[in-house]
Amino acid sequence: MAGGPPVLLGLRDAAIAGPGPAGPLPAWATNKLGGTADWVPAVRAGPPRCARCGRALLLLVQVYCPLERGPAHRALHVFACAAPRCWGAARSWKVLRSQYSQVQDKQSRALSVTQKQESTFAAKDWCEDADDWGACDGAEAPACASLELLGLKEAVSSEVECASQLQQLHLSEPAHGPGAQQTPPAASEDMVMAMAASAPVFQPFYINVVDEEDYMGFLDMDHADKLLKEYQQRECLDLEQMMSESFAGEDGNEKYEKSEVKNWDHTFHKFMKRISLCPEQILRYSWGGQPLFITCPPANLEQGIPACSACGSSRVFEFQLMPTLVSMLQSDSDLSVEFGTVIVYTCERSCWPTDHQTPLEEFIFVQEDPDQRLFK
Repeated sequence: MAGGPPVLLGLRDAAIAGPGPAGPLPAWATNKLGGTADWVPAVRAGPPRCARCGRALLLLVQVYCPLERGPAHRALHVFACAAPRCWGAARSWKVLRSQYSQVQDKQSRALSVTQKQESTFAAKDWCEDADDWGACDGAEAPACASLELLGLKEAVSSEVECASQLQQLHLSEPAHGPGAQQTPPAASEDMVMAMAASAPVFQPFYINVVDEEDYMGFLDMDHADKLLKEYQQRECLDLEQMMSESFAGEDGNEKYEKSEVKNWDHTFHKFMKRISLCPEQILRYSWGGQPLFITCPPANLEQGIPACSACGSSRVFEFQLMPTLVSMLQSDSDLSVEFGTVIVYTCERSCWPTDHQTPLEEFIFVQEDPDQRLFK
């Protein structure tokens, strides 16, 4: 949008059939919901577990999102626990960032007899034509974002050749720790692969990308109000009355109650109005932009966002998951995850330690669906 970073919307596309996505791009450069995580080359990780109940977390989305002046390859994975009692707990969610650059690729093959031509492909050149979600330093988004972004544009031949050679490097293995040397690496890796293959997952679908700006001319307040009323009717909710009852305290502080109800109703109405531009959106991406809250956030939220654990830099908003995604999470095991919106903040420098081989954890803020909050 004018005056701020562009907002890109993720929409569910076709189902992913077979062991991996079809097309010229490798699995780790594909945007998808569900399935299993595909790590960028040289990064390996075992499946994360819920810090509350210990269960394995399920992949909700994989977002391939290189930045203009960042590393050549960059991906974010969001995981959540399918146990209903864990849905609203921040400890039951994880967002992991992994990165890989052409510089790393060149160094890893420095001892090769022959250097491939793609080894000299500079990261900044790659990013100029990158299928990226957004740009930093005020750069404008590509005009044809819906075609260029995230695996939807044909890759150059040298990149595809390089990617195909490195595709086998994303196999998972457990984190290194005490006793890790007692198990041969190959056996450990095979065991993790077998566990990952047998674990339940959500059915994978491609994520298509569009620019919200393309929908701005269709903003209809009547349609937004209609959506809000339909939501209330579908959920059998009188939101204002229920929120008033929810905030009612023993002291009968009516002024405080009305203020809370007004703030909540305004936030929720703003949320419904904005998503009415494109109701089928499952993800909103705007690196360095502003999130869209479904309920009024804590006043000290920004102060509560921790600095990057790797470099100490501040974190910025990058993307959020939208409630439409909930109904699209399908599995043969009757698994589900419910939420209102899930907001992801990442390191503003997008730092990556030299020779790092495991994903870095970023910060995630979960807002429950309003009716979940009210009926607990």
